[in-house]
Amino acid sequence: MRSTIARPPDQLDDQDCAILRILQLDNKTSQREIGEAVHLSAPAVQRRIARMEAAGIIRRNVSVVDPVAAGQGVTVVVEVQTVNDRSPTIAAAKRLFREAPEVQQCYFVTGKASFVLILLVPDMASYEVLSRRLFADNELVQSFQTMVVLDPVKVTLEVDL
Repeated sequence: MRSTIARPPDQLDDQDCAILRILQLDNKTSQREIGEAVHLSAPAVQRRIARMEAAGIIRRNVSVVDPVAAGQGVTVVVEVQTVNDRSPTIAAAKRLFREAPEVQQCYFVTGKASFVLILLVPDMASYEVLSRRLFADNELVQSFQTMVVLDPVKVTLEVDL
């Protein structure tokens, strides 16, 4: 992921926002189709997309994989409280969570928990092994609370534009 600072939203015009809405739904939509929908030529759409990529507004282009079809059918939400809030502890925890492939999302948060993680695992036995490695046997972690997702009611990374 790029560390480029995105342009402020007020610099996105209506056509930029329309292009982004289309791309968030289907990133394989042709520039010609996008152009027709937003009343621009395909080259103009291409220039706008390139500009938004260079500015960091579009961070990356990915495929959304169905976790169940990929054998990762259990989603787990974990609240983690670190042993302290000192910078070296938080940095080490961030590094550990960032590098764990089972961690789909990791948020350093305010409040009682230090982190909230979204994990994907094949089954609960796999989560038990993972929870020991990442949390129970980790000297950085004071406590953790696990919530197993029963029904992923809404899962998206779309930004409302």
